[in-house]
Amino acid sequence: MQKKPLILLHGNGSDLSNTKGVQRRARCKLITQTTMLKLIDVAKEKGAMDRVKAYWNTYHCQNNIYTANGKMYAPQCKNRFCTYCCGIRKAELINKYLPVLRTWPEPYFVTLTVRAVKARELQKMIKAQKRAFKLIDEKYRKRAQRKTGIKLMGIKTVECCFNPKAQTYNPHIHLVVPNEKMAEILINEWLSIWTVKFTSRDAQHCRKVKNKEEDLIEIIKYGAKIFTEPDGKKKKTKRGSAKIYIRALDNIYAAMKGIRLIDRFGFNAPKVEKEKASSRLTDDYMQWQYDLKNRDWLNKEHESTLTSFTPGHELETILEMNIDTQLE
Repeated sequence: MQKKPLILLHGNGSDLSNTKGVQRRARCKLITQTTMLKLIDVAKEKGAMDRVKAYWNTYHCQNNIYTANGKMYAPQCKNRFCTYCCGIRKAELINKYLPVLRTWPEPYFVTLTVRAVKARELQKMIKAQKRAFKLIDEKYRKRAQRKTGIKLMGIKTVECCFNPKAQTYNPHIHLVVPNEKMAEILINEWLSIWTVKFTSRDAQHCRKVKNKEEDLIEIIKYGAKIFTEPDGKKKKTKRGSAKIYIRALDNIYAAMKGIRLIDRFGFNAPKVEKEKASSRLTDDYMQWQYDLKNRDWLNKEHESTLTSFTPGHELETILEMNIDTQLE
């Protein structure tokens, strides 16, 4: 038998025996690769070659996987529109911020928003919201320094939803803050900046955090929801009813370029000790290549699949029939 060439395996790998994790990786890969092909077409049509390059980079993420000693190894693209890489980053941020959140006795979940806009206004609105929040933060930071007010602190994320019925975009800011007083200050200052011309009190959301970990997971998102209900509502009307609006996704990704989506303010995040990554040379491995038609990674030498992943009927329906390439 011919000896395999030596390869360098980077990192600590993912446990192959973790069936749930392996299946999740396959699901993420299927969603990502399917949507990237559509996004590439849209970006090419618009002449946005920087996004074409970024989408291709994400398309190839996890294309080749090596397995050795019961673990999986593959480089990550780390792009914000890669569902798998976003999941990894999300877990890291939860580990980072959850210990801080647990020290807050009665934290509140807040959503700050303004009126929805058309695609041509989206980037301008996202930047305006960023400036508005910065004004509030700086105002109270100075008051705290002069000891004439409290210092605001919290965890902040930026998200944007698409309403296919109205064909509008709703960029907004999610926050978790230590108490109700801070939540009310943020809402009142937000309303003062934007006035009734752009928003209202009813449009803002504020509630006490019920489950600290679940609410932290809720706010740590990556900019855009891939699956959207066609009636613009949050809850599913029936199985497989959600759609993927490709042009809208591209508009959101374009508008959010250069925008920091997840951040903290008013406190220093504790340092999280990361497991030291290792690298090693080996010739005892198996190589797997992703095949979109089979929805899995294939090993040509042994004619086998890596995960035996089978998408459910709902996901299959969305990816085969519910991808809209017209609305924006």
